[in-house]
Amino acid sequence: MSTLHSPGRSADRSPDRGQDRGRDRWQDTASAAGLLADDGGVAVTIFAEMSALAVRTGAINLGQGFPDVDGPGYVKEAAIAAIQEGRNQYAPGDGVPELRRAVAEHQKRHYGLDVDPDTEVLVTTGATEALTASILALTRAGDEVLTLEPFYDSHAAAIGMSGATHVTAPLVPGPDGFRLDVDALRAAASPRLRMIVLNSPHNPTGAVLTRDELAAVAAVARERDAIVVTDEVYEHLTFGAEHVPMATLPGMAGRTLTISSSGKTFSFTGWKIGWVHGPAHLITAVRTVKQFLTYTSGAPFQPAVARALDDDDTPRELAASLADRRDLLCAGLEAAGFTVTRPEGTYFVMADAAGLLPRLGLRDGVDLCRRLPELAGVVAIPATAFCHAGSPTAQALASHVRFTFVKQEAVLREAATRLTGLSLPGA
Repeated sequence: MSTLHSPGRSADRSPDRGQDRGRDRWQDTASAAGLLADDGGVAVTIFAEMSALAVRTGAINLGQGFPDVDGPGYVKEAAIAAIQEGRNQYAPGDGVPELRRAVAEHQKRHYGLDVDPDTEVLVTTGATEALTASILALTRAGDEVLTLEPFYDSHAAAIGMSGATHVTAPLVPGPDGFRLDVDALRAAASPRLRMIVLNSPHNPTGAVLTRDELAAVAAVARERDAIVVTDEVYEHLTFGAEHVPMATLPGMAGRTLTISSSGKTFSFTGWKIGWVHGPAHLITAVRTVKQFLTYTSGAPFQPAVARALDDDDTPRELAASLADRRDLLCAGLEAAGFTVTRPEGTYFVMADAAGLLPRLGLRDGVDLCRRLPELAGVVAIPATAFCHAGSPTAQALASHVRFTFVKQEAVLREAATRLTGLSLPGA
C-alpha cells in the first residue's frame, strides 16, 4: 500500500514538543481507519489503491460500490428544474422543508414511526456526515463506541476523530449468512459504553440483522444507557429478508438516531443527500456539530430527493434487479473456486478464497486483491480492510474478499467469465 508524506509541523513546533503533546487528531483518525504507518506516513485507503489499480490495468472494478447507471430520469429533471428556478444558494441548515417532511412521511409509511419534520429530522451531506456529526456530538475521550466487525471504514474513522475507544462485536459467517455473536456483543459492552453504531443491512457482509439480533443490541443499549446510531442506507435493498429499523423496537425510539440517504436507494451517490432523524434533543446535538462541518449543501438536489422519497416502486425494482445480479455474480464466484456467503441485502458479496490461495501461491485476501487484476482482470477489496488489524475477526476473515454486484449485467457476466480462469489448470 502506498503512503503519503505526513504534513510537516509549523516552524515553532519542535519535534520534542510534538512528542510531548502526543498525536494530533488527524493522526488518531488515520490510525482508527488503519491508515497510519509506523513511520508516521499515511497510507492511501485500500479503496483508492484498488481503484487506481483498476484504472492502470483496465480491470473490471468490483471493489467500490457505486452504480454504473443513474437513477430515475424524473429525479434528475426535478434537480435541473430546481437549478433553473434559482434554488442555488444556501439551503436551510436543517434541510429544505419539503425534504424533511418527505423523510418523516417515508418513515411513517414504511415503518409506522411518528417523526416531527421540524424538530426531529436533519438533512446532511450524505450518510457519512450524519454518522460523523452524530459520533462527534455525542462521544468523547473515555467513552466507548461499539460497532459490528467487520465495519464500514468511516465508522472507525469518526470514532477516532471523537477520541472515544472503538470496541467491536463480530459477525460470523455460517450456513445462514453472517450472524451476530450475541455473547461477544454483551461481553464487549462495558460500563464505559456510550454509543452503539449499527449498520443493517450491513456493508461489507450483506447481512440483514434479524429482529432477535436487534433485540439483543437494544437490550445492551438499555442496560448501559447507550445511544444507538443506525446506518440504514441499504434499507430498501434487501432480498427476501425483513429490514427492521432499531427505532421501531420497544423503548428504542427515544435513544436511537436513524440515518439513511438517497445515494443507495435511488442510485445518486454523487449527490450526497442524507438525513438523520431521532429525538429532538439528540438532533439538536448533531445539528450543533453539523452546522460547523458543511453547514448545508446540495440545495437543488434536496427538493428532487424529496420527490423521489414518494416513489416506492423504484427502490423495489432496484432490489429485484440487484437480487438477480447478486445471483449472477455468486454463481461466477463459485465456479471460480470461491466459497460464497450469499448476502441478504446491500450491493456486496463476501467470498472466501481459502481454497484458491494455496494453488495460486498467495498468502491471504490482501495478496489476492493485489494480484487479481493481473490474474483475472477483476478488482475486489480484502475483508480485512473492514477490521481492526490483527483482531480475531481479521484473522478469521483473512482469506475473504468483497465484491460488488451493483453493475450492469453485461459487466458482471464478463467479470464472472474472467474469474472462471482462476480455477483452470495453470491459472
